[in-house]
Amino acid sequence: MPYIHNNLANGRWQKMSLLSQLSHIGSEVSRAYYWRKKEDKKSEKESIWRALELIDLTISDERWRERVSEIIRLREIICDFFISDNLYNTSFQNLQEYFLNLAIKDNKNKQ
Repeated sequence: MPYIHNNLANGRWQKMSLLSQLSHIGSEVSRAYYWRKKEDKKSEKESIWRALELIDLTISDERWRERVSEIIRLREIICDFFISDNLYNTSFQNLQEYFLNLAIKDNKNKQ
């Protein structure tokens, strides 16, 4: 199956820090929620697929071998929130706060 993010899948993703990778995933999660609020199921689904692809690229990044269970849990929570019955009772506010904190740390590291 071809990648949605071809340029990232071809090695660029593995050059990014974990914080940068997670920040990009957070952007897609925010887009998915934006489209959910707009009741645009097609765009929401596309954003979710992009987020999941980025998570899968992160899982396959050998540098994060020690943290893979944490990343897999993140994938599980996102799938539960957007696709399943939200058994974990996650709110978008929880997800947004998680990703925002990572993005702030990532920006500080780049300065």
